[in-house]
Amino acid sequence: MRTTSTSTGTATGTVTTAVPARLDRLPWSRWHWMIVIGLGTVWILDGLEVTIVGNVAGRLAEEGSGLDITATQVTGVAAALYVAGACSGALFFGWLTDRYGRKKLFMITLAVYLGATAMTALSFESWWFFLFRFLTGFGIGGEYAAINSAIDELIPSLYRGRVDLIINGSYWLGAIGGALLSIVMLDTDIFPKDLGWRLAFALGVVLGLVILLVRRHVPESPRWQFIHGRSEEAEELVTSVEREIEKEKGTELPPPAGEITIEQRKSIGFGTIARTVFGRYPRRAVLGLSLFIGQAFLYNAITFGFGTILITFFDVPTGSTGYYFAVIAAGNFLGPLLLGRLFDTIGRRIMIAGTYVLSGLLLFGTAWLFDRGSLSAATLTACWCVVLFFASTGASSAYLTVSEIFPMETRAMAIAFFYALGTAAGGISGPLVFAELTESGVVGDTVLAFQIGAALMCAAGIVAAFLAVNAERRSLEDIAEPLSAVRDGKESTRD
Repeated sequence: MRTTSTSTGTATGTVTTAVPARLDRLPWSRWHWMIVIGLGTVWILDGLEVTIVGNVAGRLAEEGSGLDITATQVTGVAAALYVAGACSGALFFGWLTDRYGRKKLFMITLAVYLGATAMTALSFESWWFFLFRFLTGFGIGGEYAAINSAIDELIPSLYRGRVDLIINGSYWLGAIGGALLSIVMLDTDIFPKDLGWRLAFALGVVLGLVILLVRRHVPESPRWQFIHGRSEEAEELVTSVEREIEKEKGTELPPPAGEITIEQRKSIGFGTIARTVFGRYPRRAVLGLSLFIGQAFLYNAITFGFGTILITFFDVPTGSTGYYFAVIAAGNFLGPLLLGRLFDTIGRRIMIAGTYVLSGLLLFGTAWLFDRGSLSAATLTACWCVVLFFASTGASSAYLTVSEIFPMETRAMAIAFFYALGTAAGGISGPLVFAELTESGVVGDTVLAFQIGAALMCAAGIVAAFLAVNAERRSLEDIAEPLSAVRDGKESTRD
């Protein structure tokens, strides 16, 4: 690594580095598993959290729960506040992540999430519950920006698609755990009405503390380091990883494919980020918004109300909804797990467009069957399982897409922006509207909600068919050249 800067620490200067190429040519190793476990497992927490809230909504509304709150307020107001917090947290922590680094922020955001979840378990009034649902979402939103940035910058390009999808899909492992956990916690033969749901949140905190301990060993992104004036730290980190992997594999690594020269910066302003995302990459911006709006409405609107649908239309007991949700959660996880590899082989464009359109068409079919009265609780769950097998894969690819198609300096803010705007459009309005539709008990109202979600997914898939970027097996710097990249002594302005 050669630099014109003679000082150390966070001094800036022009640096030529092979760090990206060195990271991309690494074989899969124990070091990569450590990253996956340390960073990816937080989605399990998110899935646990959201599912518990959805499944305990009926119990919280019952007399003797310890809270004066209705099921509609839990699945509507509280869900919307959670998403609003996530949007706000993504933007706030996303900016800090690009400025101060991935590692600092993914430790802070997890701490915020854990603290707010613990306070939720202590809720004694509805306003307290609402407040800490917002703050829990605030921490999770920051996690999305910090962690997706770190994952894509640390995982080799050959595996980046499948790893990113599976990690984002692991949310549904948490959903399975949350669904099954809620069954036990809602059993009044085991726990009183005002205690079981509190213990469910408390167990999530315990799991989060374990993840926090593991995460301490996850390093800073070397890509972030060399752009932000810490080239020596980046060099030392990558060298130590190379030695560790060579020892593990018992063979020398091949030489890196090339170098890149950049003008180091300490920070990037909002104006530069906005001009880059919307001025230099307008087609990619439209793609990101379409993918996030489609998946956000489908998930934040419909899955938040799944338990209510079962109770309202099929008379499923409150304490049994967890069994059904565990089934659709399994379908959600199997999608990215089984289809993720195809995003690195067949390619991004075909797989993103295909999963979005297919899930939308299947949802239209489910709505038609539901409207005809042809479904039972079990067959509706089976239909949802198939729909979400593809929808979950598509939704996970939305995070992958926006984290890899914009320049390094804007990555965390790009993830935060598209997550916040797309989720605000579908995730805040969705639960509020959908809660009313499902609570009405009118079949046509619920069918309408299904059809809206299906239409948005299909529309996003069509956009992806035309605008998706062929990013498979390509380095991040090749997909979107860093803003700080220098060519022939001049900073790059390539579009």
